[in-house]
This record gives sequence, structure tokens and C-alpha cells, in this order.
Amino acid sequence: MQTYHAPLRDMRFALHELHDSAALARLPGLEEATPDLLDTILEEAAKITAEQLLPINASGDAEGCRFEDGVVTTPAGFKEAYAAFVQGGWGALAADPKYGGQGLPQCIAKCVEEMICGSNLAFGLYPGLSHGAYLALESYGSDALKDFYLPRLVDGSWAGTMCLTEPHCGTDLGMLKTRAVPQADGSYRITGSKIFISAGEHDLTENIVHLVLARLPDAPSGIKGISLFLVPKFLPNPDGSLGARNGVQCTGIEHKMGIKASATCQMSFDEATGWMVGEPNKGMRAMFVMMNSERLSVGTQGLGVGEAAYQSAVAYARERIQGRSLSGAKNPGKPADPIIVHPDVRRMLLTARAYNEGCRALCVWVANALDRMQRLPPGPEREEAEDFVALMTPVVKAFFTDLGYETASQCLQIYGGHGYIVGNGMEQYVRDVRIAMIYEGTNGVQALDLVGRKMPVNFGRSLRRFFHPVAEFIDAHAEDGDVKALVQPFSRAFGALQLATAFIAQKGLADPEEAGAAASDYLRLFGLVALGFMWIRSAKVAAGKLAGGGLSDEDASFYRAKIATATFYVERILPQAGALLYAIKAGKGSTMALEAAAF
Repeated sequence: MQTYHAPLRDMRFALHELHDSAALARLPGLEEATPDLLDTILEEAAKITAEQLLPINASGDAEGCRFEDGVVTTPAGFKEAYAAFVQGGWGALAADPKYGGQGLPQCIAKCVEEMICGSNLAFGLYPGLSHGAYLALESYGSDALKDFYLPRLVDGSWAGTMCLTEPHCGTDLGMLKTRAVPQADGSYRITGSKIFISAGEHDLTENIVHLVLARLPDAPSGIKGISLFLVPKFLPNPDGSLGARNGVQCTGIEHKMGIKASATCQMSFDEATGWMVGEPNKGMRAMFVMMNSERLSVGTQGLGVGEAAYQSAVAYARERIQGRSLSGAKNPGKPADPIIVHPDVRRMLLTARAYNEGCRALCVWVANALDRMQRLPPGPEREEAEDFVALMTPVVKAFFTDLGYETASQCLQIYGGHGYIVGNGMEQYVRDVRIAMIYEGTNGVQALDLVGRKMPVNFGRSLRRFFHPVAEFIDAHAEDGDVKALVQPFSRAFGALQLATAFIAQKGLADPEEAGAAASDYLRLFGLVALGFMWIRSAKVAAGKLAGGGLSDEDASFYRAKIATATFYVERILPQAGALLYAIKAGKGSTMALEAAAF
């Protein structure tokens, strides 16, 4: 049976104690975003995810979406859950009040997003895609398009998608063939085929707004000749009512290993009417607003599923009795002890816990930077936030989903043979989260983005946004009695990251294949150090709270668990950094030596 309760206590720790949510109220437009308000939102979100989304997670997976005559039907309960979701305004949390949004900070939106993904990942894709479309249109759409379409995307009556991939091109979008022909009235006729379109067709909303990449007749070849167009499923009348069906059809849905309740569609555009978003031949600039938002959201998917898998495994490990503790019976009144007493089971559970809580802390750090990036006026502080978000986006997407998959797989292992039995719900988590490592740019592509774009940009300025605060913390706390034992090994891991960065910077300039061969190991190393930084800081906060006294038994237990998990992370997980450095410094030789025909 699947178990998920929103981890509200840990979310409050990350928001308020580790990252100081009170500072958000000093940003323009967030004056009312007090810690009390944020806590209230978290509590209400926990209710809807527990009452509406979790109960239809396993059933939605079993039923899946159905396709017949161009119509996609979502599983039983999804329409009702979506109606409740929209009525509660959950898709409008971080949207601009100008368009009906609530104008809340990104950090709270990301916490709610984690709850949605933890309780029902497939459901979360529908409003998630709509928010991404909202961001792209808000950033680059004309005032007329924004004023007409954004309120409907925000209130959830219309949904959004992004249509990039074609049968012959995925990552290499420069090869796309979809055409856009200008019309006398300023609109365009869009013709072409798209695949892997999440939420491309469904029965949750009355209209669907597709953001489509296509080429103008005179467009230059390659990536520089791509424009972005808004193409609605139904052509709206001036008053917002629905008019004629546009020339866009779903021609089929994919039968997938996971997220089966999310419709992954094949779409056909046959002289569909659309309107340009942004400037001609600069569609990728607009689409990347949506893609980068989705990449952070996909990282949150890895975290959400990892948390759900962990909670389910903990519940099972406490109840399942098998064997005796190696140090003697812990449950002498019964024929065996619960498996949570066994060191290897505890290793897997602690690894999952360390990954989840570390990723949550890092997610809130990045989300706070998103708020500064979006709300501060141009200047050094906003530039710093922009650099940091750009640097961390590929890390969050790839590292969080890698860890989400590892966590789900290890938690399934705790169940033994019962883990791969469908009725227990664990194997769904493994299937669902494995897909997150692929879509929105595979994790290998994210690693190439990190070493090929984010590392060298502006002479390494983005890297300094991470390296400097880490180095300052190490210097300030090297002799701190609360965390000294953790800071010293963490400092060695950080040193490994610095050496790897210098190695790739030097070798990659001379030979791009050297950077490519090291990319995935480097992203893993970066992610491990980033989580280590979150754990060292968390341990420091927890030690201070315990030293201050006056805590309830529950709070004291929470802070002791923080320190224990931080110690486990530093002692048992972070040492991987040294091995990754050795692998990186081995260079590309053995990776590239084998001739293609020999594989």
C-alpha cells in the first residue's frame, strides 16, 4: 500500500530555519508572505493531496488514459480531482495577480509541487505544463495574447502544453520541419507533426493552448530559424467562448512504462491557426523560459516520488518481521524482529532520507533565488540570482531525478519480493520516476549543459555564485565545535569539486570530448557537494536549536535526527566525491578508444 503524508515539519525547517523565509517579505510584491501564511498554505495543500490525489494514484496507473477517435479520457477520479484542484486555486499560487494569480513566492509553490508529485506524479503533469506555458507567454507574448490567454491558464479552465519534439528530432531541435505560413490578418498556418507531447489532449479542461515550435518559410536553417507560436485546440471568440475546432488533432497516445495517467500524445497540426509568441526566428529564447521552468519541476518530481517511496518503505520496515537483530532479539515476544533493525535496511532507509531532505533544502535555496530573480529590479543582486538559478537548473533536474530513481529502487528492495508485486504500490514509483530522468532533456544532456555552457559562461561567474558561499562557510566553521567533525570531510569533497572543475576547464578548452566524457561524473560530484553543503548547514542549525533548550520532545527528536542524518551523509555518501574525481581525471581515453563497430 502506498504511504504519503506531506513532510510539513521538514518543509518548515527548510523554509524558515535554514533559508529564512522572513526575508522574502522584503521583496517587492511579497510583503504579505509571512511565515504564518506560508505554513497555512502548506497545511491546506497537504489536505488536498492526501484527500484528492493520493487515492487515485495507483488506480490511475492501473487504468491509464484511453484514446478513441481523437479523444483522450483520463482515468476515473481525475476530472473530479482537477475540478477540486482548480477550485482551490492551487495552479495559481505563483502567478501574477494581474492575471488572477496569488502572487506567492516560488519557494512555497515548489513545496506544494513536491506534495503533488509525491501523491500523484501523473496528475501533476497537467497543471505543471500549464504553468510552464504561462511563464513563456508572460515573458514573450504580446499584451493582447497575455491579456486574453493568461487569465484562463491561471484559473485552470484552459490548459497549456509545449510542442517541441518531432519524430526525427528530439534534442537536436535544429532539425525540426513544422512550418508556419504567415496570413494577411497577422496569424499563421501551422503544419507538421509533434510527438511526446505531455497533456497534448485530455478531458480536464475546455480548451488546450499549445505552444508550438515551427519554421517560417524564409527562416534560416538550424536552431536560429525557429519561431514559437500559440495554437489553441479551439479557436476562441472575442468574448472567450469557444468557436470552431482548430486544425490540431491528437492521433495517438503512447503506452508507457510509467506515468500512465498522464496522456503522452502524438499531435498533428494541419494548417492550424496560430499566433507568434516573441520575435521571428527567436522562438527558442521564449521556449527556454518554459523548458527551464519544467526542468526545475522535473527535479521536484524526483524529490516527490523519492519521499513517497521512503515513507512507504519505512512503514513496511516497521511492520515486516523477518530474522533477528545481529545484536540480539529486539522483539522477544514475537518469532522475529522488524526488518528496520537490520543494518542494511537502515543503510537504504538512511540513504533515502538523506537524499530527500538534502534535495528539499537545496530546492528551497534555488526557489528563493528564483524569487529574487523575478522580483528584484535590475542590478547586482538580481544578476547574482539569475546566475545561480541558471547554474543549478541542470543540477536540480538531473541530480534530483537520479536520486529519486535510486531512492525508489532501494526502497523497493526493502520490500523484498513484495516490492515487485503491483498491489503494494512500490513498483509504480520506480516506473514513474525513471521517466523523469529522460524527458525535458535527458540527464546526460543536462550534464553537457553544465560543463559546456554554465561552467564557462562569463568566465566562470555562475560557478562563483555557488563556490564562494561554500568556501566562506568552511572558513567560518572549520573550528566550530558543533560541526567541526563534519566540516573537515566536507571540505575535502569540496576540494575534489574544485580540482575537477579546473581539470575540465583546462582539458575541455583543448578538446570538447574531454569535457563530454567527464560531464555526468562532474554533475554527480557537484550535486553531492551541494547536498553536503545543505546538510552541514542543517546540522549547524539543529545544534543551535538543541543548545538553546526549551524544546518539545518532538522538536528535540527532529533536530537530533537532522544531526544523525547529516553525519550519515558525510560519512557514508559524500566519500563518493573522491572516486568521482579519480574517474574525471582519467580523461576520455578509455571512453572513446573502442571503435563504434566493436560495440
